[in-house]
Amino acid sequence: MNAVGASTGWQPPGTGGAHGNQNSFTPGQAVEPTSTVELSIRCRDLADMDVFSKSDPFCVLYVKDSKSGQWLCLDKTETIDNTLEPHFEKKFVLQYKFEERQILRFDVYDSDGNSNNLEDHDFIGSMECSLGEVVAHQGKGLTRHLLVGSGKSARNKEQSITITSEELISNKEFLSLNVSAKSLDAKDWWGWGSSDPFLTISKAGEYGQWTVVHRTEVLKRNLNPDWQPFTLSITSLCNADHQRTLKFSVDDWNLNGTHSHIGEFTTNVAELVEGGLKTSRGSAQIFPLISQKKKSKKGDKYRNSGFLHVNYCILELQPTFLDYISNGTELSFTVAIDFTASNGNPQDPRSLHYNDPTGAPNQYITAIKAVGEIIQDYDSDKMFPALGFGARIPPDGKVSHEFFLNLTGDPYCSGVDGILAAYHQSLHNVQLYGPTNFAPVINHVAKFARAYQQDPSNYFVLLIITDGVITDLDATKNAVIHASGLPLSIIIVGVGSEDFSAMDELDSDDSLLTNNGRTAQRDIVQFVEMQKFISGSGSHYVTWNKDLLAREVLFEIPEQLVGYMKAKKFKPIGKRPARPTQTNSQLPYNPSAQSPPPGYAPSVPGAPPPYS
Repeated sequence: MNAVGASTGWQPPGTGGAHGNQNSFTPGQAVEPTSTVELSIRCRDLADMDVFSKSDPFCVLYVKDSKSGQWLCLDKTETIDNTLEPHFEKKFVLQYKFEERQILRFDVYDSDGNSNNLEDHDFIGSMECSLGEVVAHQGKGLTRHLLVGSGKSARNKEQSITITSEELISNKEFLSLNVSAKSLDAKDWWGWGSSDPFLTISKAGEYGQWTVVHRTEVLKRNLNPDWQPFTLSITSLCNADHQRTLKFSVDDWNLNGTHSHIGEFTTNVAELVEGGLKTSRGSAQIFPLISQKKKSKKGDKYRNSGFLHVNYCILELQPTFLDYISNGTELSFTVAIDFTASNGNPQDPRSLHYNDPTGAPNQYITAIKAVGEIIQDYDSDKMFPALGFGARIPPDGKVSHEFFLNLTGDPYCSGVDGILAAYHQSLHNVQLYGPTNFAPVINHVAKFARAYQQDPSNYFVLLIITDGVITDLDATKNAVIHASGLPLSIIIVGVGSEDFSAMDELDSDDSLLTNNGRTAQRDIVQFVEMQKFISGSGSHYVTWNKDLLAREVLFEIPEQLVGYMKAKKFKPIGKRPARPTQTNSQLPYNPSAQSPPPGYAPSVPGAPPPYS
C-alpha cells in the first residue's frame, strides 16, 4: 500500500494508475456495452407496522431471470430501527447492460427479529422497474409508490421508494479515518445532561440531495466520543472525484428513531488528505460542528455545537482481487461431498445422489461443475484434492468423515472431470451412512492453509456440498473460528429441501461468528441454498441456472481474499512461483509420506447406530 506522501512501493499494473483503463479498444472483437452502476435506496412515508414504536425497515433486491422468469434474490440492505423515512447506507452494485432489459423488484419489510426467513417479518410494500428506468433518471432518482401489502400497510397509499443510480468509476484508492469529537451539545438532559452521538458521512448529488455513505456506531452518554477507525473506498465515498462535497453530520441517537441534530460541516477528500499530511505529525484536523437551526435562532451569539477531530486521514492504493491473481496468487480448490444416508439410495430416482441413466446431472454434479469450472481457471496445474465424508468406506466399512474421494492414497483429481470421475468412483464403492460432520474436513484443509500464513502465493477455497442439518454444529463453529485467520474461504452449498437454518449461523454476514467466548477474525463462510436456482419444473427432472448459482456461490471470495491479504499486509507477489511437484515431501497430501495421508484413516472408531 502507498500512503500519500510515503515512498512508492507496489503499483497497480498498467498506465491507468488508480483509475485504470475501463474502455480498452480491441479491434476485431465484440464486446457488450456494459457499465457498473451503484443503486442507493431511500423511502418516505412508510407504513408503521409496530404498535409501540415505528417500523424497522430493510429492503431486499430481486432480479428477474430473463430465461426462466423467476425472481432471484440478489442482496438486502441493513435494518434501520424506528424510522418511516430510511436512507439506507448499503448500496447495490449491478452490471448495467444496455441491450438487455433487466427487471428489478424492491421489497421493503419491517424487521421483527434476527430471522433470515422473510416470512417472519412484516411486508410493507414492493416496487418493480427496469434497471434502464433507474439509469435514465440518474442523479434525480426514480421515485414510485410502494405497492402495499396487507394489514396496516394496505391503508397507506402514500409510501414511496426512490432509487438513485450512479455509474461507478474504477478506482483502487481507500481512505482510512480516525475520527473523534469534543465538547458536543448535550441533547439528553436527564443524568446531568449528555448525548448519544453517532457520525454520518454523506456525498452530494448533482440535484442537491445527499446520499448516506457511512454511519459510525452510537456511543452512549458521551460528549467527547472517540469512534472506531474505519476505511472507505474512494469509489463509494466520492466516485473517484476528490473535489466532491462530503457532509459530516453528528446526531444524538434516540430510541424512537427521531434523532436530534447536533451539528455538521462540509469538506472533500482533497481537503481531508491534505490535512492528513499534518496529522501524521501529531496534530488533528479540527472542524467546528454547526447547527443551522441554532445559528438562525441565536445569531451572532452562536459559535458552534462542538468540534469534530480527524485524528488521522490516510489515502492508500489497495490491490484488488485481480491484482493478486494476475501477480501469482493461486486459488487452491478442495471439494468435500456429503455421503450420508439422508441423501437417499443412489439407485432411487428420488435420491440427491441419483445416477440418472439419461445423463441428467444431479444436484451434487451441478454444484461441482458450477463452482469448479470457474475456480479451475485460477489454478495453474488444475489438480484438485477431493474429499468425502459421512460414509462407510472400503475395505472394512468403517465410518470416515474425511476420506479421499477417489479411494486411493492420493486425493488429487485432474480438473473438474477428474473430480466427477472420483465422485462416481466413491458412489459405487462406499455405503452412505452418517452423521453429518463438517469439522473434520474443515480442519483437514485448514491444516494445509496454515502452512501459507506467511506466503501469499496460495489462497484455499473449500467447497462443501451437503443435504442436511449439521450434526457437529458446535465443533464446526470452533473449526471455522480457528480457521478465520488463515488464507481460507469456505463455501457451503445446500442441496435438497432440508432445514438449513444452522448454515445461516455460519454465514455471518451481519456479525462475526462467535462460540464459547471466541469470535472469528473475519467472515470466511458463504452459504447458498441450491433450490433457489431451479430454472425448470418437476421434482427430479429440473434444470439449474448454473451461471447465477456460480455467481452467488463465488460472490464473496474476492472480498474475502483481499480482506485477508490486507490484514496480513501482503502485496501482490509479482510473479507466479513454480508449484512443487507431487514428490516434494512438503506437498500437502503427499502420497510418498511414510505415515498415512491425513483423513484416510477413519476419524470415528466403529460405526454409529443406523439411521431410522
